[in-house]
Amino acid sequence: MQVKICYICIMKRRLPFRYLEPTFFAGLLDDPLLLVNVRPWGRALLFDCGQLHHLAKRVLRSINAIFISHAHMDHFMGMDTFIRHNHVSPRSVDIFGPPGITERMESKLRSYDWNLSEPYWCTFRVHEIHAGHWATTAFSGAGGFRRQPPQSRPLEGEAVYENPWLKVEAISCDHKIPSLIFKVTERESFAIDEEKMAAAGLVKGEWLRQLKKHFYGRAGGDGLLRVARLQGGEIVSEEVHDLDGLYASIRRRQRPASIGYVTDVGFTEENLARMERFLGGVTLLVCECSFIAEDRDKARASYHLCTADLNCIIERLRPRFVLPMHLSKAYLERSRLVYRQLMAPPGVTVLKVTDRVTPRPLAAWEVPQPEWSPVDSRG
Repeated sequence: MQVKICYICIMKRRLPFRYLEPTFFAGLLDDPLLLVNVRPWGRALLFDCGQLHHLAKRVLRSINAIFISHAHMDHFMGMDTFIRHNHVSPRSVDIFGPPGITERMESKLRSYDWNLSEPYWCTFRVHEIHAGHWATTAFSGAGGFRRQPPQSRPLEGEAVYENPWLKVEAISCDHKIPSLIFKVTERESFAIDEEKMAAAGLVKGEWLRQLKKHFYGRAGGDGLLRVARLQGGEIVSEEVHDLDGLYASIRRRQRPASIGYVTDVGFTEENLARMERFLGGVTLLVCECSFIAEDRDKARASYHLCTADLNCIIERLRPRFVLPMHLSKAYLERSRLVYRQLMAPPGVTVLKVTDRVTPRPLAAWEVPQPEWSPVDSRG
């Protein structure tokens, strides 16, 4: 079976997402960086934080929350760059990660002097996700980013972050250390089933606009709605108090779009079972593929995935789109082998990204040198 490759990157298309706009800022061989822009919000989420010096400052400042899979250097070293561009911003940033992420964030912040901090500086809220609970620790710029006492609370279910447009869930997999994988799911949008409307005798009108405002939590008033209903060939006005029940009776069922993010996990039956339960049927799967099939032993030794492993995962999860990433740099001139070995089942499209996107390092001879002659101050 030949893999179907989509060369037009899904990151430049809004469909099949309503609110989300995912952009993969890393090439196939660079540190993973998935940015999810939430269009109605005008803000973004970042998944993993490796090298990100190539992101524009306005992009870095649009990020409201960062989700760290684990604290290996290629997934966490970019936090210094993020701090550099955001520490003087008068806002709060949420950071989610596995056990130990609080100490690592504290180490980064304590490695600098903050004697010139201002009261309006940024606050970093670090959420450490454990089995059954999470601990939140704030580092306030107003106090020189000193660690504040943590607050622990139960973790009900797998949701760690929510806003009016999406929900982010996280579970832990094994990478010889805990490594989080994430799922971003769009909130259900207001949708009406025309056939249900007709069967209930309801007639479209201004009341639908008010019901929509109620659905999105923007309605005021006393919770009373006057609907138009067809009775005996005439349109009559009818009072409805149970707006939630009314919407439930005419809503159109829809499957919300979702993004799965998987990196640095071992190919074990336990991890596979966790992924299948958690990410089965996601719209877009962004998944590590560090080795080709011939180097399976290297993948097993380092608790990474190879192309044969990803084929198995695709078969079990059946996403609509899959984006392989985080290929070992040992394949710099042979990245085409990855796409040759990925076998997508019917209904699954494999997306292709460029090999590298980070700027090439400069050699000494490429850097403009100062003039050694004296400067004539007279012009």
